[in-house]
Amino acid sequence: MSTVKSCLQQKSAEVYSLESSASVLQALEMMRDRKIRAVLVIDHGQLVGIVSQGDCAIKVVLPGRNAATTILSEIMSRNPLTVGLADNLDKCMVTMMTRSIRHLPVIDAERVVGMVSIGDIVKDIMAQQGQHIQYLETYIKGHAVEY
Repeated sequence: MSTVKSCLQQKSAEVYSLESSASVLQALEMMRDRKIRAVLVIDHGQLVGIVSQGDCAIKVVLPGRNAATTILSEIMSRNPLTVGLADNLDKCMVTMMTRSIRHLPVIDAERVVGMVSIGDIVKDIMAQQGQHIQYLETYIKGHAVEY
């Protein structure tokens, strides 16, 4: 399986984040505009949390809170699990499955450099399977016994 670094190379290099004092509405607008499902919460260059669409729905919409006045620090998941560039995507997948999370921030030299999602891992698995199938087809065609 691939590494986090190779996965990030297939994506935009932009890190989507807001400060903890930003409103939930701002986070939702960013998610909508960027077509993403989670936003990192970074204060003064330090990762302090993560907010997903699910957090917004369950912690703001369902209780009837106002997304424009609720700030991210009130609903974010604090101190999220992180991975490094050299980590294997297998490790990321196991972490996501055992912890029931869909996003892992990527840290390099104490700086956030991206995020890996479960969708990224699925794309990587599908690409690897396609390559494996192509290899097998080439192998079979190259070594087929004709009758």
